[in-house]
Amino acid sequence: MTQPNIVLPGPVETALGLLETAGFEAWVVGGCTRDALLGDTPKDWDITTSALPEETLSVFSDYRTIETGLQHGTVAVLLDDMLLEITTYRVDGTYKDSRHPDAVTFTRTLGEDLARRDFTMNAIAYSPARGYEDLYGGAADIEAHLIRCVGDPETRFTEDALRILRALRFSSVLGFAIEEKTSSAIHALKERILHVAWERISAELLQLLCGKDVYRVLQDYRDVFAVLFPELKPCFDFEQKNPWHIYDVYTHTCHAVEHIEPEPELRLAMLLHDLGKPETFFTDDKGVGHFYGHAKHSARIADDIVHRLKLSTAMQDEVRTLVEFHDYPLEATDHILLRRLHKFGPDTLRHLILVQRADCLAQNPAKTGEDLDRLSTIEQKLNILLNKDPVYRTRDLAVDGGDLIALGMEPGPQMGAFLEDLLEAVMAGDLPNERESLLAYVREKGMKP
Repeated sequence: MTQPNIVLPGPVETALGLLETAGFEAWVVGGCTRDALLGDTPKDWDITTSALPEETLSVFSDYRTIETGLQHGTVAVLLDDMLLEITTYRVDGTYKDSRHPDAVTFTRTLGEDLARRDFTMNAIAYSPARGYEDLYGGAADIEAHLIRCVGDPETRFTEDALRILRALRFSSVLGFAIEEKTSSAIHALKERILHVAWERISAELLQLLCGKDVYRVLQDYRDVFAVLFPELKPCFDFEQKNPWHIYDVYTHTCHAVEHIEPEPELRLAMLLHDLGKPETFFTDDKGVGHFYGHAKHSARIADDIVHRLKLSTAMQDEVRTLVEFHDYPLEATDHILLRRLHKFGPDTLRHLILVQRADCLAQNPAKTGEDLDRLSTIEQKLNILLNKDPVYRTRDLAVDGGDLIALGMEPGPQMGAFLEDLLEAVMAGDLPNERESLLAYVREKGMKP
């Protein structure tokens, strides 16, 4: 199979050329080669070489180098404002912690280096001077849209359990299938994921959730996700017995994830939004299923999960809010929208509209047409309202605490409550947001210390 030459950035070509001129082999390898063959622009360029770390340092003695990865054979070199990682061919030792090799051994043979890599599509090396080195059929697997482990899958996943999630992430993001033996090993070794730090799990999971093929991956590997989140298990095959729902809770959840914009906090919120349904389920006297209060139960469960994932405080708060209020009533009236803006702010309110739309799209299409139209109207009304610079926060009022103090009110909770009363009156259209009108309202109400 003839593959096109890869157009390399100038600094990368320079680095390869300097190493080759010094008598060493040098290749770009891994994700950059894979992305180039996929027709995508690589984000990072990794270089592998037969030069030992001290030899690499000598070749680039005229450039700024960073030696923080020397024990693993990596030297970072700054060329023309591009930071390149140059790593010596190596063979990994045993992996006692299912994540990191206990030791690495440097080698002069590219084939030994490629043999330690995770997937065939990531084990392709390219050099302008030497062409491609593809010992494991990675280019053919890329063309076939297939993810396959290099060598024995069980060995690869036992060495580094994060590779299990990486395989699922690549499958979701690229839309590639996972080769049968590789897939079987994922299912068999899924429990090993718990050896991986949650920060690394979180990084892979959020990318996975934003993939174009996320629905298939969530369904086909639900047993793997249940290892990370046992809270999902009660949702599996849980029939909702409700005319609004044609899917079980977990299938509905998977559809909801795929129907929302691929932003990490939105996709994660949809994965967690109905976790409280099984524990709140009951049927009425007609046999119809209901889940009253499930959103609050889901938020409580989601709170544990976002802490487990060690997300930023801001993302934790946003996901928790979206889950807790995913079925909160929204209406296309200025008064209600202003109150919702006051409660959530513009960004979260926009997210809630998206959440409710995704929730509808994952329900019975014969029932949700009116709700989808209503949400579109709400979104349009919100955009119009926000363009008018609306008043929805106490700081937007034409009076402040100093004005109330001047009228004899003591600072404290009473003042805050009265400012909220003023804001509600303005949002309801009962008062104009004008200083004199607001002060007259205060005097009329007779608020005193």
